[in-house]
Amino acid sequence: MAWTKYQLFLAGLMLTTGSINTLSAKWADLFSAKGCHDNPEHDFSHPFVQAVGMFLGEFSCLVVFYILLFHDKRRPEPRMNPGQSFNPLLFFPPAMCDMTATSIMYVALNMTSASSFQMLRGSVIIFTGLLSVAFLGRRLAPSQWIGIFVTILGLVVVGLADFVSGHKDDTHKLSDVITGDLLIIMAQIIVSVQMVLEEKFVYKHDVHPLRAVGTEGFFGFVVLTLLLIPMYFIHVGSFSNNPRQVLEDALDAFCQIGHKPLILLALLGNTVSIAFFNFAGISVTKEISATTRMVLDSLRTLVIWVVSLALSWEQFHGLQVLGFLVLLLGTALYNGLHRPLLARIPWCAERMNRGEEEGSGGERDRLLDNGRAQTAEDT
Repeated sequence: MAWTKYQLFLAGLMLTTGSINTLSAKWADLFSAKGCHDNPEHDFSHPFVQAVGMFLGEFSCLVVFYILLFHDKRRPEPRMNPGQSFNPLLFFPPAMCDMTATSIMYVALNMTSASSFQMLRGSVIIFTGLLSVAFLGRRLAPSQWIGIFVTILGLVVVGLADFVSGHKDDTHKLSDVITGDLLIIMAQIIVSVQMVLEEKFVYKHDVHPLRAVGTEGFFGFVVLTLLLIPMYFIHVGSFSNNPRQVLEDALDAFCQIGHKPLILLALLGNTVSIAFFNFAGISVTKEISATTRMVLDSLRTLVIWVVSLALSWEQFHGLQVLGFLVLLLGTALYNGLHRPLLARIPWCAERMNRGEEEGSGGERDRLLDNGRAQTAEDT
């Protein structure tokens, strides 16, 4: 069935805004400017300020939800389902997971390349699959287990590519690249915990997706904004790249933005893109399919990689090509993208109909869709 113009628009919007989200965050990291009190020019290294901006973008989804709801109620026959009433505090634990994972990923993005950052985020399916078996009682199909092992292999290849490039690239130190990659994978463990919490405690309620994203964004924005105050006084030594060597110096970030307003453009790009990315992702799942959303998310990695190479933000490494293809294969197997091909083979179709995918397909898609990776993607 051919896509409508609206479906094509949604797919393009998701791919574009998802790519801008990572690229704008990396663009901000590449700036350098003077800080407060005439501090010498230094790199813009403020991951927690960037994370606050990301949550502001998610929070805006809640505003959009109420605008759409208000507009719908004025119709003679309202069509929008606002969902049942719920306790907003249900979203607090997953929001804290989101906040922690996002902050870690922004720290990691400062240490490694944008393409590796996006590729390594694919490791979320490993931990999501394992945790869903352990805590949700889900049974994974054989193809999903194969997908997990293939993804692990892909991560090893991407890690080797970063290890090799770390010896040749002066942009990042080898130790920073390895640390950044490990932090990204650590963050995916937290993201998978967030997904399981949402599936077990939140999404059994009928909550509108925009309202869910916006509520988590609200908690993340408020809590992380308040945490910027103690972070201003916590000294972490050489681990921090800001002049005062504290965990986060928000005042220094604002001073740098004042000296170089282009940084603000990069931060706004990150904030606005995450809002549109969430809207587009939810709409793609509703209007087309969850599988299409997974495919577009994989294409986003390719776009980020190509743009980074075109802008000379990183160098081309053949191992990354292999790593990307292996990760793509692992994601495809885990998400069942091979099933339409196998369905054409009679004996495979018969086995699939016998229940190989019982208890895994629809629920798994729902689990992954509720997790964003990709919001936060993600980030």
